[in-house]
Amino acid sequence: MRKLIQGTIVWGLTCAIWINGQAQGGSFSLKQCVETALNNNIPVKQNELLVQSARADWRKAKANLLPNLNGDWGYGWNQGRAIDPFTNGYIDQRFSSSGAGLSAGLTLFGGLQLQNLIRQTGYAYHASEMEWQQSKDKLTLDVILAYLTVLNNEDTWKIMSEQTEITRKQVERLTAMVNEGAVGSYMLSDMKGQLSGDELAAINNYNALQTARLNLSQLMNIPYNKDMQLERLSEGELLEMYPHNSAEIYTASLQNLAQVKAVDLRVKSMAKGVKVAKGGYYPYLRLNGNLNSNYSSISARSVPTTVTEVNTGQYVLIDNIKNPVLEQQQNYTAQKISYNSQFKNNLGSYVGLSLSIPIFNNLQVATNVKKAKLSEKNAVYEAENTKLILKQSIEKAYQDMASTYERYKVLQEQVIQYKESFRSAEIRFNMGTIVSTEYLLTKNNYDRAKLNLTQTWYEYIFRTRILDFYQGKLAL
Repeated sequence: MRKLIQGTIVWGLTCAIWINGQAQGGSFSLKQCVETALNNNIPVKQNELLVQSARADWRKAKANLLPNLNGDWGYGWNQGRAIDPFTNGYIDQRFSSSGAGLSAGLTLFGGLQLQNLIRQTGYAYHASEMEWQQSKDKLTLDVILAYLTVLNNEDTWKIMSEQTEITRKQVERLTAMVNEGAVGSYMLSDMKGQLSGDELAAINNYNALQTARLNLSQLMNIPYNKDMQLERLSEGELLEMYPHNSAEIYTASLQNLAQVKAVDLRVKSMAKGVKVAKGGYYPYLRLNGNLNSNYSSISARSVPTTVTEVNTGQYVLIDNIKNPVLEQQQNYTAQKISYNSQFKNNLGSYVGLSLSIPIFNNLQVATNVKKAKLSEKNAVYEAENTKLILKQSIEKAYQDMASTYERYKVLQEQVIQYKESFRSAEIRFNMGTIVSTEYLLTKNNYDRAKLNLTQTWYEYIFRTRILDFYQGKLAL
């Protein structure tokens, strides 16, 4: 009786927890779970940053075709022997100087390196987009598995709880019959042992359910809620076999799966990388120009002031008298030239072409080309290996799906037969025409068949989702 009471309390608490969860737990649809996981998953966010970085590289490569324009300005003080920026002569005095300029350049030809770099980074950008999509698809598949696992454990726990209740009623009935001397106590002992086993199985299944809810919560990156409730799935989709064979699924995956698109784009990117490296063999033609001016604090201009007469040192004889020769001399005063005036007066410009012809650069170009070809070859191997593994995975996934579907059909019939067998055994056991061991054997067969059917149903759902994933069309 003590064990019976303890078992009743445990079962009652379990049912109370389940009912409370139904009343208080938040309800999630599969779509909500996936969207929450995608919004909260840090690796997915990191992959998005990689996409943004690759896009920045692509935009930078395209910007290389534009001319560059740079300006510079400086101001400084000189002491001692230096070059006067105004006269370019050596002076030995303290002065200040300033200079400013604009320089521009445009690449006219560079072995098509810039154009091929644009294509290379463009392919890399789109490949990173596909890799980001692949990470989201993989997370979606993981969430679907966790979602189905929760539903499977909910159904399993419910089945075991119902079977525990059936066993408990038999214990109550046999207890009364033993007290009346109608049956032997051994039958009650057998049934109590069965009840303990059913209660233990129900508790284990409930713990498995909470573990599944925890795993789903962690994938969604939300706080764990033991009362989490999920929307149920319709069993109607199991009425028919999956409509595509493995060859059709593989063909569709080559066209739609993000992972395949990513490796193919990486191959194209590396092929353009080889052309970028080969561009180093060609001459480099560039158009350059600059505009500059300068200023010096000691630069000055002479401004005319007065006119004076000075003795030239020569003379003329007039009546044998030496008369000095005078001439007029213009007097000047030094006037500093302003900063703005000097910059206007000293303005200079230059436009020209520069041609760089590679002759020998320590085999750097040849090495770069070789490494680029190796990277391209490795990308080709990676793409081939990805497709090979994909084909093998699809073949195995399809075989697993087909096998699961066949097992499901057999289990459906088995449940029907065991249900009828258990119904008959229960009637005969209640009438006393069979012993407890025969009844328990029939009951266990029926319980096991229902559990197998439930697990196989969810297994089939998940395996069809895997095949959808390979075709790039995960349905929520």
